Amino acid sequence: MTNIVVLVKQVPDTYSERKLTETDHTLDRESADAVLDEINERAVEEALKIKEAGEGEVTVLCVGPDRATDAIRKALSMGADKAVHVSDEALHGSDLVATSRVIAAAIGKLDSVDLVIAGNEASDGRGGAVPAVVAELLGLPQLTHAHHLAVEGSTVKVDRETADEGITHLEANLPALVSVTEKINEPRYPSFKGIMAAKKKPVETYTVADLGIDAGEVGLTNAWSAVQSASPKPPRQAGERVEDDGEGGTKIAEYLVGQKLV
Repeated sequence: MTNIVVLVKQVPDTYSERKLTETDHTLDRESADAVLDEINERAVEEALKIKEAGEGEVTVLCVGPDRATDAIRKALSMGADKAVHVSDEALHGSDLVATSRVIAAAIGKLDSVDLVIAGNEASDGRGGAVPAVVAELLGLPQLTHAHHLAVEGSTVKVDRETADEGITHLEANLPALVSVTEKINEPRYPSFKGIMAAKKKPVETYTVADLGIDAGEVGLTNAWSAVQSASPKPPRQAGERVEDDGEGGTKIAEYLVGQKLV
């Protein structure tokens, strides 16, 4: 039986207008529609495929505010068995290091985890380092940027693809952590039966204190980086119009040269 934990995150919809708050310049999550990050849907799908190929259980783990329960229910409606939600006001503004510590501590409270699956990066931060940091904290082998994943007995095998290095074939003994890319699969749509069943699936909620972490060690004041100032994107200005009176080509060339585009 393979016990799989999938890391999921609720993020602002990319189709919504995203902005920073005026007070502390953190992401204003209340101003945009919130959704389960698409890369996490693919991570859940991959976990479900492994479960369906044999015996196993899929637990989704989310760190986020109360409204993140919507993202958790989406993952449960896809077919995950249960969920863990870490929700605490003290986490506001936490950087990826603190977030990774919280995730690792939450995974540590679960029994006999064989495989952790995550997306390679979240669409709201794009740091792309959380899976590696979590693996390091847990002492797990990390197989990142996977576009193909297979579990064979006590071994996990991955085809790792990057733009610089091409495809690398990796394998490790379980337990291990794998991060997947958008090429890994096409996630399923939740069925009506799955949506109804998700309402009855267990969701365990933790605070940072429950995980043995001091609230003074997380949050914006303890982040290793901070935004000092921010301003809205300036409105798009009208372009320069060229009238072709026989010298249109010359005028366009002169404009491009002036903009240092040619």
